[in-house]
Amino acid sequence: MKTIIVTGASTGIGKSIAQLFLEKGYNVVINSANLQNLETTFKELGHANQLAMVHGDVSRIATGKELVQTALDRFGSVDVLVNNAGIFEPQSFLDVEEQDLDRFLNINLKGTYFTSQAAVKQMLQQREGSIINIGTVLVDHAIDGFPATAPISSKGGVHAFTRQLAAEFGKNNIRVNAIAPGIIRSPLQAKTGVDNADSLAGLHLLKRIGETHDVAQLALYLAESNFVTGEIINLDGGHVAGHSI
Repeated sequence: MKTIIVTGASTGIGKSIAQLFLEKGYNVVINSANLQNLETTFKELGHANQLAMVHGDVSRIATGKELVQTALDRFGSVDVLVNNAGIFEPQSFLDVEEQDLDRFLNINLKGTYFTSQAAVKQMLQQREGSIINIGTVLVDHAIDGFPATAPISSKGGVHAFTRQLAAEFGKNNIRVNAIAPGIIRSPLQAKTGVDNADSLAGLHLLKRIGETHDVAQLALYLAESNFVTGEIINLDGGHVAGHSI
């Protein structure tokens, strides 16, 4: 049995990823900065013999180390890491203050960076591993009506980090990829002020939004593929590919 760590796993995409990997027989370590949500999800997921949880903010380096240590103590390995924890919300460029930018950089980029560092140290000993980062299509396809320079800058860093890490550790059979979702039906939409996520379906050529299980299925493919690395894969219903007029 292989072991996966999923950050930001108490709701939305992270929760769906954890659920699918449990169903496929993986050991799973879930994480969230929200203890109440984390405990609720832990109970809902079941599979207690395959599941562990770590409460903590990934912007703290200690959280990544604790995640890895928990995986080793409970299950004996760290085979897959999904860096899903992140924050995303619109804010006018001229209104962004230093603490706002720091918050996005600390959670989205620094959290991904140092959690990956903790995992790679163990993966090197195992001579294999897979890291899957969660980015956004908005890095490559900006939208005028959605002012989000701060979070998108942090996610752009995640995309660049993905390719560079893949280059540095490919020889060690550690694969590093990123999923760049389009509009996915999740609690994130409400947090960004979108009451009806389906109203954004027109951004996608398929004229519908994605579901969290779509992201989970791609994460499973990337975790189990041994010949895909350094890729940023758009999961966006055609959002980046073109426009429907």
